[in-house]
Amino acid sequence: MLGLTRFLAVIFMTVVSAGLLLTYHQEILNFIWSKPESYWILWLWHLVSWLLSLFLVGVSAIICYLVSQILFSVVIMDTMSRITERMIAGQEKQPKQMPLLRQFFYLARQEIPRTIIPVIFTLLLMTLGWLTPLGPALALVSTGIAVIFLSWDNTDLVPARRFESFPKRFRLLLKALPFHLGFGLLFLIPVLNVLFLSFAPVGGTLYYLDHHHS
Repeated sequence: MLGLTRFLAVIFMTVVSAGLLLTYHQEILNFIWSKPESYWILWLWHLVSWLLSLFLVGVSAIICYLVSQILFSVVIMDTMSRITERMIAGQEKQPKQMPLLRQFFYLARQEIPRTIIPVIFTLLLMTLGWLTPLGPALALVSTGIAVIFLSWDNTDLVPARRFESFPKRFRLLLKALPFHLGFGLLFLIPVLNVLFLSFAPVGGTLYYLDHHHS
């Protein structure tokens, strides 16, 4: 139920934001390129219009994922991870107790470098790929980086909850790059990736407990 709640929430936010962006689609298109009078290039204008629509939907999906991740998904992910840990290990291992509100802000702070920074870095690489002949190679590299960090967003739930330092958690990621790359391959499937991401905290927690539980 938690996974489906997260999935439906992201879909709802994406539909609403995409609808708002597409409402101003014509104004944005006119700002980029006014409708030509020549029928010889009118087809190109329509092509740009369709590409702009796809771009706006993609941007809205990314924004909604980031916003939902920071505002409420971190709570759902942590709850799913806690339930999984209790089912597998019998209890949650926590170094110290922390007030609920303070814990929320702590987990939210952990989410920022795991989510926003990789996305920004990936977008920068993709932009560099568009502007240089290295486009195909950089596209593969940026995709791989995004997949690895999306996977780490789920395998890092347990150590983050146990207040382990960021450098230590990052070293754990570097030691298991092939696993994180393989774990995140399903996240490359359009539309379905939102569903897989919704339940990924369970798999990420199982992985951590299997390899690092003590």
